[in-house]
Amino acid sequence: MPSQPLRVAVVCSSNQNRSMEAHSILSKRGFDVRSFGTGSHVKLPGPAPDKPNVYDFKTSYEQMYSDLVRKDKDLYTQNGILHMLERNKRIKLRPERFQSCKDKFDLVITCEERVYDQVVEDLNSREQETLQPVHVINVDIQDNHEEATLGAFIICELCQCIQQTDDMENEIDELLQELEDKNNRPLLHTVCFY
Repeated sequence: MPSQPLRVAVVCSSNQNRSMEAHSILSKRGFDVRSFGTGSHVKLPGPAPDKPNVYDFKTSYEQMYSDLVRKDKDLYTQNGILHMLERNKRIKLRPERFQSCKDKFDLVITCEERVYDQVVEDLNSREQETLQPVHVINVDIQDNHEEATLGAFIICELCQCIQQTDDMENEIDELLQELEDKNNRPLLHTVCFY
């Protein structure tokens, strides 16, 4: 079993729902975790599907919350966005973009295949310095509140199983296969190097 806790990054598109729910649960379980988005902007549902609320990654969760309360408090209370932003404010100040972070992780877990592809592309475009491996694993999670919660527990189980291995490099493939079968969700996996 590793002597140090795993350094985990959880990544979705906007660092709002799926990655933040997993961040919350992993943090409560004692993991060294950070969360990120890969999009060019942060998008939250708006009054219509073709009218999202779009923010820069530098915008704090508090600023987003205040903006949405001003725009339509009832709508954003009813659809759960204000509740989600309240949770996010308790975890960190603002969303972060994965491509802007140069910290190193043992495990990067993405929440959809498009984000997985963006993370792998970014890691492979960086200059390799230490050749430290980083395992990138995708757990497909629909972007709604219920699925984010279910997905966060699957991600937590995944991290706990990996944390308990004696030899992550040699045991991870079998472990991922067992979790795929148990949860009936396909998992993508690749190794990149820092």
